[in-house]
Amino acid sequence: MIEVNRLTKRYGRVTAVNDLSFTVRSGHVTGFLGPNGAGKSTTLRMILGLHAPTSGSATVAGRDCRGLRRALRQVGALLDAGDVHGGRTARDQLRFLARSNAIPAGRVEEVLREVGLSAAADRRIGGFSLGMRQRLGIAGALLGDPPVLIFDEPLNGLDPEGVLFVRNLFRRLAAEGRTVFVSSHLMTEMEHTADRLIVVGRGELLADETVAEFAARGSQQTVQVRTTDPAELVTALTAGGARVAQAPDGLLTVTGLDATAIARTALDHRLLIHELVPRTGSLEQAFMELTGSSVEYAAGARA
Repeated sequence: MIEVNRLTKRYGRVTAVNDLSFTVRSGHVTGFLGPNGAGKSTTLRMILGLHAPTSGSATVAGRDCRGLRRALRQVGALLDAGDVHGGRTARDQLRFLARSNAIPAGRVEEVLREVGLSAAADRRIGGFSLGMRQRLGIAGALLGDPPVLIFDEPLNGLDPEGVLFVRNLFRRLAAEGRTVFVSSHLMTEMEHTADRLIVVGRGELLADETVAEFAARGSQQTVQVRTTDPAELVTALTAGGARVAQAPDGLLTVTGLDATAIARTALDHRLLIHELVPRTGSLEQAFMELTGSSVEYAAGARA
């Protein structure tokens, strides 16, 4: 379990996190959402003991991470997949982490297999794609088999197969009774992966509730659609005035047209529909409505 109690972090005159309190419980995937500049990364770093809070506290399983010995056995984290020595091989990077935390060497091969990097284990990390670096970072987080796991934007750079792998991994870890805390900007993916959400804006708590409760805040109806040709249907629906968001696995979330109009459009273009599910609110819409006044750098804003 992660407990954050009245956590505050100031940098000079700038308050990055302001009197923030929440609890991340075990057995769930908890999403951590907020616009850029909301204080998410700063909060994660304070939880992990990498930044000292100005006031308040953050503990993992009742302990301050700054006092943990062999920390990877207690909490695993991926904050920045690019923050690794590019001249090392993937296997050497994990061996270094294992040795420094008294983790058996055999565990390195186990996590390499788990994240699908066994064949690339002896390649230098500098030649890895972003998606491969993300997988390596996840392997590092899993290395100590910890009860608490923290991930900051773990889906960046992953292909659809990688996204599905991570989604299933997080669900399995939570089902094993672990605490899984995931920061992400991918609303649709959070809707499919997370059980609960913690939403912040300008360093303050805006919501702490289940995904269903949060999505119900959205005021417009959306429709989720699966089809044989997502790209063509997106073009047709957009031409008809709809707004369409596409998830990495091909799921379309449509706003501005009801299910009947979407079905008619698909029929006109001879496209087969596999799934057509109206929803009263969407996670993305609820997020935009709740955090609109908290966006620090809004596109199209004028001074």
